[in-house]
Amino acid sequence: MELTLKIVDADGFVLASHTGQDETFLVYRQNYGEGDCVVVEASEPGHVFLALDTAIHPGLVYIRENGYCLAVPFGDKRKCYSPNAFRGDIHRLSARSARPDEIVQRRNLAVNPWDDHANWTLFPHARANVETRGEAVFAARNAIDGEKANDNHGFWPYTSWGINRDPKAALTVEFGRPVRIDEIVFYLRADFPHDSWWEQASVTFSNGATSSFPLVKSGAAQGFSIEPCIVEWVELHGLIKAPDSSPYPALTQIEIWGTEAPGAAAVEDEARHTARPPTL
Repeated sequence: MELTLKIVDADGFVLASHTGQDETFLVYRQNYGEGDCVVVEASEPGHVFLALDTAIHPGLVYIRENGYCLAVPFGDKRKCYSPNAFRGDIHRLSARSARPDEIVQRRNLAVNPWDDHANWTLFPHARANVETRGEAVFAARNAIDGEKANDNHGFWPYTSWGINRDPKAALTVEFGRPVRIDEIVFYLRADFPHDSWWEQASVTFSNGATSSFPLVKSGAAQGFSIEPCIVEWVELHGLIKAPDSSPYPALTQIEIWGTEAPGAAAVEDEARHTARPPTL
């Protein structure tokens, strides 16, 4: 897999670029400016380890199409990242094609620290029908960013998916290819007594099945084994709030454990031959 990392400005001008076979590094010796984007290009769909900023944990993700673009965050959008992220006048980025043994192991398939609203090519991807006041610290992407600190709220590392007190709130996690899942883990936000909690949550799978899970007032991981199934997405919904005085239940993290689906390698190989060319 040929991998390219780029820094592109608001006018589309390439400020820096580096390409490698299966692994590449880019050192950018400038401050980021508003409108700058970090671009990842891959010659084919597949699994890659991305480390796009040294203040953010690297992530094993699946790039389904050739190009992924992350707008460097400024203003309110910075608040869901470490204060050290994307700052300074020297940045080291890296991308590496995952090895077969790394791909097949059982792992949390729902973690992507590089997800955001504009992302439709790098998976997993989280989206929701509501986010509290549209603020970055309550965005859907926070539920899969890998940050589990949950005894406070409103700033990094206490990011969460906030539902704006909407009982019909729903969160969808898309995997971008078939995966085989067998366990779901919830980390509720636990800034009690500011926060409330859910007594029950339901999950609908792309295969049409729905399961409901009992939850308790706790900041600890609440894990549930499920009948193994092959899915391309799951939707969290049916959130039943506890009868307490706080109107603010929220989700800090959802983990969805499993493996690549049997035969997924063949699907991935086919996708490699039909992938669209880069748009950047």
